[in-house]
Amino acid sequence: MHSTPADAVNLQLIVHNDDQTPWEFVVDLVRAVFDRSEAEAEAFAAKVTQQGKAVCGSYPLAVAKAMLETARLRIEAAGHPLRITAVPGGTEDATAPDRPGPASRNQKFKYAHEAIAWHFSGLAHDEIIATSRQFPGHMRADVQVALDRLFSTSPIRFFGLYEQHRYETLTYAALTKDGQYAVTISAAQYQDVDIGESDPIKCLNNGLWLNRDGDLHYAVVLSFHREYGREAGTCVEIAVPAGEHGVALVGRCFSQLEAAINTARSYRGKVLSLETEEDYQGRSKGVMVHRLPEVRREAIILPERTLKLLERNVIRFIESREALRRLGQSTRKGILLYGPPGTGKTHTIRYLAANLPGHTTLIITAGQMGLLSQYMTLARLLQPAMVVIEDVDLIARDRENMGGPCEESLLNTLLNEMDGLKDNADILFVLTTNRPEQLEGALTGRPGRIDQAIEVPLPDDDCREKLVRLYGGGLKLSDKIVAEAVARTKGVSAAFIKELMRRTAQTSIMRGDGKAVTPKDLAEALDDMLFTGGRLNVKLLGGAADGP
Repeated sequence: MHSTPADAVNLQLIVHNDDQTPWEFVVDLVRAVFDRSEAEAEAFAAKVTQQGKAVCGSYPLAVAKAMLETARLRIEAAGHPLRITAVPGGTEDATAPDRPGPASRNQKFKYAHEAIAWHFSGLAHDEIIATSRQFPGHMRADVQVALDRLFSTSPIRFFGLYEQHRYETLTYAALTKDGQYAVTISAAQYQDVDIGESDPIKCLNNGLWLNRDGDLHYAVVLSFHREYGREAGTCVEIAVPAGEHGVALVGRCFSQLEAAINTARSYRGKVLSLETEEDYQGRSKGVMVHRLPEVRREAIILPERTLKLLERNVIRFIESREALRRLGQSTRKGILLYGPPGTGKTHTIRYLAANLPGHTTLIITAGQMGLLSQYMTLARLLQPAMVVIEDVDLIARDRENMGGPCEESLLNTLLNEMDGLKDNADILFVLTTNRPEQLEGALTGRPGRIDQAIEVPLPDDDCREKLVRLYGGGLKLSDKIVAEAVARTKGVSAAFIKELMRRTAQTSIMRGDGKAVTPKDLAEALDDMLFTGGRLNVKLLGGAADGP
């Protein structure tokens, strides 16, 4: 047998409960003498109180004697009866057996509860408190950016989680379960979320961060929050040891998280609409980013008076907002664009969206009015914003014709949302309609919601000439052909002229090289559109009701 050198013997240092020594003194002693974090010291003091004694660690003989002497001097100086004893045993690791040290950072875990027990070593489940916040699903990209910024830079450990039951939100409490309900650690699962940039945001489905803030260990759980038929939200939960330090950390983390989300705003300045489920339930599925082509001023073919009125009430108004605000004037505004179908109302909105720097444009169809509250949440979050509601007359039909009050109540909901905005809100409403008479009663009954009605009329001679040249594209159009096209299209819409030039190009291709246009090409295209197809065809293409 070989003898063991005296300095190779390990001693376990044991702290005994006496029900007299103050809790704070024990915590401070363990922190100062045994080099524990505050959270670890509090957990150890709790263990001493519950069990009557606890092993503080196993140390080499010389180290143990020095620690024991230092501790006894502090206890005697404070006048407390706290007793610490030393007994042979333990390993050569100078940390407590249940305390995670640097060497165990790479330890493998199969289940989430194992990793949590390792991270919060020495703490019982009821000594941990968890606080959660839920964020709307359409903020998922911003939440992910914020989580990456706050928790993913240098965690102690990070784990993906296997989601066994799709419609159950993963919570911290669920992660602590063992047995058949234990949550398995798995590869992290991400989804690409389009934010209108060259690269999507990789959004984590769920995950567990084990972090440390100074002396305090804490855990962060990310998961989907699902309710059947509703938008899947994002749930963030932070678990900390009970106590004022943990509560302060949770408050600080959520404040930083919300600030980071507000700073991120991945969708700011873009053209958006909310996706809906196939079986529409009035809840959004996600955000769709529209990549609209840039529309220059010269591509907006309107009478000059109309275009200047539009720019004065939108572009110039927005440029004056700060000055208006300083003078105590309202910065919210409502515009109604009205006119026959095909005159360019949607095209005009694209022009505005491209010329409102920093503005987020939200496009709402009449069929999505059930999502109005969610759209307004986005508008407030991402302001300055332009909220576009197309074909608003479809929600304002007479109750008898529509068979019920639903559509009428939707219009009232819209007007109430416009009423509810603060005067300093940087939100512009643009409503479009082909039938202004359907709205007149409701809007005149609630004056001030619409600040300016702007007619988008059928193009006059000058506008039709510009439209023929614009939509003629690469065609070689002689002045004679242009004049003939203008003369024969009185009373038609811009959409009609766009289709006319496409038909003319097609006829020219069938006859020759597709570039030079003859009077015969134009005549044949007009004949197909105005006469051969019948009166219904004229209306479908945006011609006048009585024919040009």
